[in-house]
Amino acid sequence: MNPAEVLVDHALTLPWADMPQAARNAAATFLHDTLCVGVAGARAAHADDILAAAQGWGAGGDGLVLGRPGVRLPAVQAAFVNAFQMHGQEFDCVHEPAVLHPMATLGAALMAECGRSGSYSGAKVLAAIVAGADVSLNLGVAATTPLKFFRPATSGLFGAIAGVARLKGLSRETTLDAFGYGLGFASGTMQAHQEGKPALPVQIANAARAALMAVDVAAAGLPGPRRSLDGDFGYMTLFETAFDFAPVLATLGQTFRITEVSWKPFPTGRAGHGGIVAIQRLMADHGVTTENLEQLTWRAPPLIHRLVGRPAVQPMTPAYARLCLPYLAAVTLTRGTVGLGDFGPDSLSDPGLQQLAERVTVVADDNPEPAAFVPAEAVARLRDGREVRAAVTTQLGSPAWPLTRDQHLEKARACLAFADLDHVHAPLSALFDRFETLEDAGQVFRLAAGEI
Repeated sequence: MNPAEVLVDHALTLPWADMPQAARNAAATFLHDTLCVGVAGARAAHADDILAAAQGWGAGGDGLVLGRPGVRLPAVQAAFVNAFQMHGQEFDCVHEPAVLHPMATLGAALMAECGRSGSYSGAKVLAAIVAGADVSLNLGVAATTPLKFFRPATSGLFGAIAGVARLKGLSRETTLDAFGYGLGFASGTMQAHQEGKPALPVQIANAARAALMAVDVAAAGLPGPRRSLDGDFGYMTLFETAFDFAPVLATLGQTFRITEVSWKPFPTGRAGHGGIVAIQRLMADHGVTTENLEQLTWRAPPLIHRLVGRPAVQPMTPAYARLCLPYLAAVTLTRGTVGLGDFGPDSLSDPGLQQLAERVTVVADDNPEPAAFVPAEAVARLRDGREVRAAVTTQLGSPAWPLTRDQHLEKARACLAFADLDHVHAPLSALFDRFETLEDAGQVFRLAAGEI
C-alpha cells in the first residue's frame, strides 16, 4: 500500500454526493471565516512588507489580494500574500488533534487557482476543501508523537496540492507527481514558533505558493517521487518521529476531517484560548480583578506549556505576544477579552500589562497525550488569602463547543471592520448562505478583496 496513492485517490474521486451536508457546511463556514480573517490580516504586522516583497517578484496577473482593492499579482504571489494574511494574526481555524491550521494554505491556494484557471462553482470549491482538508489533517492525525516541524506549512502543503488538483480535475498520475514535488518543497520549522517570529505565517505563505508550483511542475510533465509520504526519505519519515497510517486511512470516506475543525474566537495561538476562557470565568464567577490577584497559575498539558508557556518580555513583538499566555492573561484581566487591537505598540509596551503578566505562570501537567489542549485549570491566589479555580475541559470554538451563528458572524464582522471593509459584511454573509449553489465562487473572493 502506498499512502500517497490512497489519499490521492480519495481526494480526486470521492463523489460530491457522498460528502455529507455537515462536511459541506463546515467547508463553507470555515472558508467564510478564513477569508474574513485574511481581510483583517491586511492590517497585520508585516503584511505590507510581505506585499512589497511579493510585488518585487512580479506584478500584474489574475491574483486578488484580500482586503486590498486594485492589487493584482501573479497567482503564486497572490497565494503567498493571502496565506500570510490568513495566518498573520493567529486567528485562522485549527484542527486540534492534528495541531494544524488547514485553511490558510488550502484557502489561499484555491483562491489563487480560481483566479487563474477559470470560473468554478461553489460546489466544486467546497469539494476541493473537503478533499484537501482530509489530506492535510489525516497526515497530522497519523503522527503519533509531538510535532517537531510546523505542520500547517508542511502537511498543509499536501492538503493544498490535493485541493487544487481536485478543483482542476487533474489526473491521478499528475497529482501523485505533484505530491512528489510537494515533498521537495516542504518546509516549516518550529524554531519560528519558539522565538515568536513572523516566520510562522511566512512558512504558511510559502506552502500555499509551493502547492501551486508543485501542481504546475507536475502538469508540465515532470515525473515526481511516488513514495512521497512513507518512503525512506518521504514526508512522514523525515518530518515526524513516529506515525501510523492504518487507522486514518481506514476512516477515509467515513470521517470527514473538516467537520472536526475549530474556530478561533481569539486572535492568539490556540493553546492560549483555554487560559483566556478560564480567566474570564474567574472574573465572572469569583470576582478576580487586576487589583486583588496575587498570583495566577495555568496548569495545562505539556503541549500548552510548550506552545504558550513563555514569559512576557520587553520588547515584545506581536508574534511573540500572541503565543505568550502570561501576556494574554494580563490583557484578559484588564480588558475582559483579547481582540485584534491588543497587539499594537501601545499595548505591547504597556508597563501595567507587563507587571501583571509577571504574576502569571504556566505549569505542565502529566498528560501523556502529545496533542492534548485540555483538560486544564487556572488557580488564582488572591491578596486576601483565598484560592479560587476555574477548569476548562472543552475548547471554545471546538466541535464540542462550537461558535453560534451569531458569534461566527460577529467575528466575521469584526475582522472586516478591522480592515475598514464593514460594508462587505452583509453581502459576503449573504453569499455564503447560498455558497453551495453559486455558479461562480469567484464572487466571494472578489468581494473579500474589496473589488465589488
